[in-house]
Amino acid sequence: MQEDLIGKINKARMPRHIAIIMDGNGRWAEEQGQDRLYGHYHGVESVRIIVEGCAELGVEYLTLYAFSTENWDRPQKEVEGLMLLFVDTIRKEVPILNKNNIRLRVIGDLSLLPKDAHKELHEALEMTSQNTGLNLILALSYSSRWELVNAVKHIALDVEKGTLQAANVNQQTLEQYLATSEFPDPELMIRTSGEYRISNFLLYQLAYAELYFTNTRWPDFRKENLVEAILDFQGRNRRFGKTDKQIEEETALL
Repeated sequence: MQEDLIGKINKARMPRHIAIIMDGNGRWAEEQGQDRLYGHYHGVESVRIIVEGCAELGVEYLTLYAFSTENWDRPQKEVEGLMLLFVDTIRKEVPILNKNNIRLRVIGDLSLLPKDAHKELHEALEMTSQNTGLNLILALSYSSRWELVNAVKHIALDVEKGTLQAANVNQQTLEQYLATSEFPDPELMIRTSGEYRISNFLLYQLAYAELYFTNTRWPDFRKENLVEAILDFQGRNRRFGKTDKQIEEETALL
């Protein structure tokens, strides 16, 4: 079934950047009669599978919402368990990332991370920095409101210092101060587990992204689910504020 689905993908219309809200680990675990951390451990396998799938399909950027700034408010046991899982996963996955030419990137307020997590992450970023394939971006201790406030603060500081003129601040200026300044905006955003919201994730960058929601819990999300989301994306008419006629005329010129 998976190969049949992959054969339907139009490689010329692949989303360059996919963003995923990996939701449902805790609920999946509770449905299995286990504690929430059990779900997070199984969610790691889904990460591995989907990263591999994106690399195979030629996706250039994959952003995973791994841990939000709001997640620090979860029960201490769960947060501590997540940090231990993160450290352990990074240690194990770096050789696999290098083998598959995948570069690890990160966005978020890393100052909040425990020292051992920060150290492992820094080493992983260094060890994969020369890879030229898929860019795997972890949104870690991240929220879009944090990002936007941080960007505005730095713009204000540069205006204060005189290195930036307030009159010259425009959309492109703001984009240069965002945590995602090195990456193109996502074209497809996937959220698992049946929730219909974007939960403070890439609010600015998702302005024209296609949103795809599935009831599948993240630990059950597999390559065929990814392919189904991409096929749904390719079936949509992306107008960016223009009319259908304008899009048809532009397409005819290509």
